[in-house]
Amino acid sequence: QGSFVSVFQSGSATMDVMSFEKDLLTGKLLSHLYPDNKVRIEGFERIESRYNNHFDVVSSNIPFGDVSAFDPTFIHSTDKARQQSARAIHNYFFVKGLDTLREGGVLAFITSQGVMNSPQNEPIRRLLMQNSDLVSAIRLPNNLFVDSANTEVGSDLIILQKDSNKQQLSPIEHKFIESRLSENGITTNCYFEDYSRIVYTQHSVDTDPYGKPAMVFKHEGGTMGIAQDMTQMLKADFAERLN
Repeated sequence: QGSFVSVFQSGSATMDVMSFEKDLLTGKLLSHLYPDNKVRIEGFERIESRYNNHFDVVSSNIPFGDVSAFDPTFIHSTDKARQQSARAIHNYFFVKGLDTLREGGVLAFITSQGVMNSPQNEPIRRLLMQNSDLVSAIRLPNNLFVDSANTEVGSDLIILQKDSNKQQLSPIEHKFIESRLSENGITTNCYFEDYSRIVYTQHSVDTDPYGKPAMVFKHEGGTMGIAQDMTQMLKADFAERLN
């Protein structure tokens, strides 16, 4: 409980934190653990427009799935990509999260691989790249959450820095937008095509949670080994791309 809050406040006890937790029991526990912080027991889509361009950091292990978000400003938007993002909760979190960041603010989400892999999400990825700089994207091993949640699932860590006045995209940002179908029937984001952005020690062809062909990556070094490899990647990415 409160992993994100505790880590951020370990760096600054005076940090102003707003947390969203939709589950009532979990939200009450979070409120009890962090009584000095604002804990909102409701969905992220309920955040008011006055918080647009407000936060320095937006971070979460976001929900995923074909669950729509009821946000009238997205549903009635003239921007087709924003409309589309409201139809899947993981896409919505990215676009809405960017809305709430100030210029130069950082978004860091752990999400399902579908955000980057799905060809249908290309308009969403283009919208993100047009309004932010890609700081880092790392594909995490499927056994990352075995110890904490007893589940094997493919996930990505995506870190963006808001830049609404962006003029052009970098080569890696163009790759981030595109996905490609391989000969073995697996669709993968072009950013990951050479495996250099994936934390793993072994890989195999298997199926995803929906029964479709997928690459499965595992790391035999456990949590510490995964953390060490991620740290190396993040240090290099932050040094090169974080403004």
